[in-house]
Amino acid sequence: MTENEIAKIIVNTCYDIHVKLGPGLLESVYEEILFYELTSLGLNVERQKAIPLTWEDKKMEIGFRADLIVENKVIIELKSVEVIAPVHPKQLLTYLRITGLKLGLLINFNERLIKDGLTRIVNRL
Repeated sequence: MTENEIAKIIVNTCYDIHVKLGPGLLESVYEEILFYELTSLGLNVERQKAIPLTWEDKKMEIGFRADLIVENKVIIELKSVEVIAPVHPKQLLTYLRITGLKLGLLINFNERLIKDGLTRIVNRL
């Protein structure tokens, strides 16, 4: 499955979750449900995965924690905030560069319409 095919499944699943629950819940609630739904569809999903970082030939045990990584191809960074800060997309691009993955989805569930809370970030895709 390609990154774009996986992203389509993720976006459709987020839409379904948002229609049923709406905005206003904690990020952890959306993460738990999205993890459940994606794994129920048979996708390989890693949750809160610690990603090491190499600095000057030294492997640091943790660079960041990925909210969700789907099929080892797409990083999902979840938010439930009033406004996405300018640093959030940059942060996800850094995560993509560290991992070598090509596609990330920044998803803010705290929007009236979920389509307004979706940001696609690419790294050499």
